[in-house]
Amino acid sequence: MPHLVMEYSNSVDERVNVQGLLEDLHHAAIQSGLFDVPSLKSRALRYHHWMIGEQGDSSDFIHITFELLDGRTPEQKRELSRLLMAVLQQQASHITSLTINVRDMDKACFQKVVN
Repeated sequence: MPHLVMEYSNSVDERVNVQGLLEDLHHAAIQSGLFDVPSLKSRALRYHHWMIGEQGDSSDFIHITFELLDGRTPEQKRELSRLLMAVLQQQASHITSLTINVRDMDKACFQKVVN
């Protein structure tokens, strides 16, 4: 159910242990206690083409999107965002842009099949 997606510019690979960062973000999300641990899915997407403002692709970035079923309070989502940002800042403070967005998924529209 919850999905942690870490998007990053390809230049990040040279400066950050992406797999280690993803694992630490995954564990921080588990420690939040907001959902069933077996349902958490985390993945990383590397981008070869991006633009940031007038800097184009000369700036690097990491952006975390965290989607979870609705029903959490704004404070719970803020705390999750703070936990994830602490990990990002600890391991990737030298990256130009670090951002996180925690979003609700609509329970009425969410579909899941497990085989």
